[in-house]
Amino acid sequence: MKPTAGSLLLLFALTSLASAAPREVQTDVCVYAATPSGIMAAIAVKKAGHSVVIVEPSRWVGGMLGAGLKPMQDCPNYAATGGMTHPLLKSLGQPAEGPRLTTAQLSPKQIREDFQALLDKHGIEVIFEHRIAKCTKQDAALQTASFDLAPFDAQGVPPAEPTKRDDLRVSAKIFIDAGYEGDLLAAAGCEYRVGREAATEFDESAAGVRPVVQKTQIDPYRTPGDPSSGLLPLLQVDHGLPIGAGDQYTQAYNYRYYTTADPENRLTIPVPAGYSAQDYELVGRYVAYLAEIEPDPKKLRDRLVGIWPGWRNSQEWNYQRASLISMAPLGISQEYASGDYAAKARVWKAHQDYLSGLYHFMKSDERVPQSYRDEISQLGLDGRFHPETGGWPHQLYIRIARRLKGRYVIAEHDVYNRTQIDDPIGLAQYGIDTYPSRRIVVKEGDETFVANEGNMFVGGNKGPTNVPYPISYRAITPQTDQCTNLLVPVCFSATHLGYASARMEPVFMIAGESSGIAAAQAIEEQLPVQQIDMQKFAAALNAAGQKLHWDPTVDKSESPSSPKLDFATLLKQCDQDQDSLVCAGEWSVGKPGFDWLFTFIDADNSGQIDEKEYTSFQDYKAQNPKWREVIQAKK
Repeated sequence: MKPTAGSLLLLFALTSLASAAPREVQTDVCVYAATPSGIMAAIAVKKAGHSVVIVEPSRWVGGMLGAGLKPMQDCPNYAATGGMTHPLLKSLGQPAEGPRLTTAQLSPKQIREDFQALLDKHGIEVIFEHRIAKCTKQDAALQTASFDLAPFDAQGVPPAEPTKRDDLRVSAKIFIDAGYEGDLLAAAGCEYRVGREAATEFDESAAGVRPVVQKTQIDPYRTPGDPSSGLLPLLQVDHGLPIGAGDQYTQAYNYRYYTTADPENRLTIPVPAGYSAQDYELVGRYVAYLAEIEPDPKKLRDRLVGIWPGWRNSQEWNYQRASLISMAPLGISQEYASGDYAAKARVWKAHQDYLSGLYHFMKSDERVPQSYRDEISQLGLDGRFHPETGGWPHQLYIRIARRLKGRYVIAEHDVYNRTQIDDPIGLAQYGIDTYPSRRIVVKEGDETFVANEGNMFVGGNKGPTNVPYPISYRAITPQTDQCTNLLVPVCFSATHLGYASARMEPVFMIAGESSGIAAAQAIEEQLPVQQIDMQKFAAALNAAGQKLHWDPTVDKSESPSSPKLDFATLLKQCDQDQDSLVCAGEWSVGKPGFDWLFTFIDADNSGQIDEKEYTSFQDYKAQNPKWREVIQAKK
């Protein structure tokens, strides 16, 4: 019998439905996001003998450690780390043989490859390019998570809309949200925080709106002197709330990106769609202000570097907080924090467009000195580290987004070791570190200023944050009535201030491993994650080598160290024109904050540091432990 037109249509429809059916995965534990935390969690689950799968929204592993951040950059006390994190912090990105690399020499590409090798070693599958869409629950327990296929674009930006909805369904006994956004915890129906709490809410002295910084007397209006013309782009209307008040704002995001002048590796920084120099008029006025107050061309150049490319951290560029304007926009990160995927895509792309637009403005606006325009015109994105995305890092630095409203809230008092925690999963130690939240107009009598608000660093290795503090297990577990089988080792329960200290990758990694251990125990005990045997859990953490307590009378801090620098290393850091010499300008870019040292090393006053001079300086350092104080005293 010949098929009829109707039967063919029915067959086509059935075939289409079959092809559209989602992939079904059953596993003991589903980890969302292949961040360092998620990878540690998955390995811990696998070590415990349970099945695990990672679902990753992008097509890369490693999160921020694979996108420019270095493993030891935010680890002021190596002795406070434990578990798998402890050795990994010093091995990621390092060669298997030969001399160790300095922090500045580490490649995010190699770190991504190291993380992938670690996953391969443990036989852990990562399902890429899928993001959480919805969850099904029975009572308070997650049953299934549904994911949309949503590949990132050629520049590493997530899409507003998915390619295919409900493309993947994962059923699991335990779920772990290891993403930077807390999207899974939100889909699971857990309560969360965004923005900044008021100082009174958790009795935090530095919470909420902060005093302004970088107060600069430049005209903020579209028509100079005319407030009715409106504010220039890159400024936010001040909400007028007093210092200490809570609001929706949160600290800035940015890329940790690389540039180069080497034609072999240099990738063009594209002009963003819809670019208009008028959008950067505030930058032009700031440059003119700097040129007026800074007659020294070298010092002026240093200030311009702070605008674009920014602050060179360990070869990668970061936000320069000492500058009124730097390489990332302010006042939009709060739109990302709890926004939908369209909002997230818009904010992510806005960071890319702002950075590239700022570059084109700085190299073309006549208020920028010609010498600096010529200098940065030679730069492009360095294709060695992110070759698949045109040199753009695949991960935007999401410093803070949602924070779980868990059974314990990490706050300022925890950071200062004023609390007693009886259920630690690891230690944290860092200053309270927030980048600016917004840029506003400040009126003082008849005078008008532009200033930033939200920038703060409290503590550090000295002062109130010089002792590690414990992270509570309750901070990574939701309220029992909201979800009984979810763990949250990244967007854990914390205030804006508490998270500002605890938000470092080593802490996320430690919390990730501990969450994996907890997940395995919850499966074995067939209990909600909130009800596992805590004595047994503590024993398992100790067996895994986690550092759970810090006794200042016994434990000794260990600061990160790098191998002695040789001249070849210096050239890699600073020699932009590849002439095997380092001039003052190259030194300033490659060694920010050490301008005072250049003339000391440049013994022959040639304006160039050569190998002999740098080797002599290294010998001097080795013989003089207080070399810094001695040299600065001579200035």
